[in-house]
Amino acid sequence: MDRCADWRLTQCGEAQGFFEIVRNDFVHVYARVTPGAAKDEITGVWRGAEGEQRLAVKVTAPPDKGKANAAICKLVSKTLGLPKSAVSIMAGETSRLKTVALAGDTGVIVAAIKRLTGETE
Repeated sequence: MDRCADWRLTQCGEAQGFFEIVRNDFVHVYARVTPGAAKDEITGVWRGAEGEQRLAVKVTAPPDKGKANAAICKLVSKTLGLPKSAVSIMAGETSRLKTVALAGDTGVIVAAIKRLTGETE
């Protein structure tokens, strides 16, 4: 499945930049995480050497025994206005490159992601 730079959503299962709607109530966000940072923050979109896009996330927690992963879930839930129970690490638990699963109304989630990154319709 190609990841395209155009984030306008057309159907479930189509990747849009650094996120993908996988069901009507589920979004995957592809993130690049920096643990041990000076402060917890989402800094925008990270672009890799091959053009891949990921949400840039920094957390103060160390990458030790899941502390950074817990901090990522807490930061993402707070920033996007989702309950903590709606955010989980789907893949990449021991990697900087992670897939974060977001459960809920995809329209609300995508709108929050676009506000966060400055994307407009």
